[in-house]
Amino acid sequence: MPVEVVLGTQWGDEGKGKLVDIISQGIDICARCAGGNNAGHTIVVPMGPNGEKTMLDFHLLPCGLVNPTCVGLIGSGVVVHVPSFFAELEKLESKGLNCQGRLLLSDRAHLVFDFHQIVDGLKEVELGGKSIGTTKKGIGPAYSSKASRSGLRVHHLFDDTFAEKFRKIVEGRFKRYGYFEYDTEAEIERYKGLAARLKPYVVDAVSYMHASLQANKRILVEGANALMLDIDYGTYPFVTSSNTAIGGVCTGLAIPPKQIGRIIGVIKAYTTRVGGGPFPSEQLNEIGTTLQEVGHEYGTTTGRKRRCGWLDLVVLKYSTMINGYDVLNLTKLDVLDGLEEIKVAV
Repeated sequence: MPVEVVLGTQWGDEGKGKLVDIISQGIDICARCAGGNNAGHTIVVPMGPNGEKTMLDFHLLPCGLVNPTCVGLIGSGVVVHVPSFFAELEKLESKGLNCQGRLLLSDRAHLVFDFHQIVDGLKEVELGGKSIGTTKKGIGPAYSSKASRSGLRVHHLFDDTFAEKFRKIVEGRFKRYGYFEYDTEAEIERYKGLAARLKPYVVDAVSYMHASLQANKRILVEGANALMLDIDYGTYPFVTSSNTAIGGVCTGLAIPPKQIGRIIGVIKAYTTRVGGGPFPSEQLNEIGTTLQEVGHEYGTTTGRKRRCGWLDLVVLKYSTMINGYDVLNLTKLDVLDGLEEIKVAV
């Protein structure tokens, strides 16, 4: 059965989570292919015996987990901060979402450590007035470690050489950025405990995915961020550190291109972005403020106000050219209801 994919067409925050939640009701596996806990989806769903409306925040975990029969897979292309993995899982379960036996993590996924997060902040300080405006979750430095072949993957947690490799990486960061406060030995001990907790979730995701394809499982890929934040095709250097376009689905989950079916592009009826970078249709005026307030445009992950502006059809055309959407899902059209005039960039 062809794999269905949901991708963001703009700079993220288009409402992908809501669509994934709806589609996942008929899905066996919902998978993340790239990014880390810098992404964010907020979903309001009925929970408990009384169906009380409950707000669930997803950052790293696939939001298809809302469907009680759906398995959530965090793929090899994702970078994972293990403490955040457990914190998010515990928060979701405290609100009544039972994920037991339904959450899997690729043994090939790279790890984000606290020192990556520290380095993320130091890099932003170095850039000064030209800072990118990252979430400071350590995503960029973790992908840098991956690209330089010096990173650690999930399977390394269960290797006897983990401590030695970890010390070597931290020493390298001290040489690059100068000494910063970080207890290397305490972190090694911490991760011994985390590794034991994590082991039941870890799978060979390549074998798992291909066994699922052969079994005709219904698979949905939940894209993170959006095309205009893609490391290669976005507004570089004001982008994320992974491939958020359709190519990232294949590389991040080991899915052959011919197995990709319907590609759904989610587009907001206006445009928003978080952080620095070009934004041709941005409205630094009353219109922008109205869109921000009526649309509740605050980041799920950072809480930052999103920059707002008119729908940019040039961006949409470019995004469609690269991702080849079969369907477009238009969201938040009602936010424009109170405006006397609606503009688009062409």
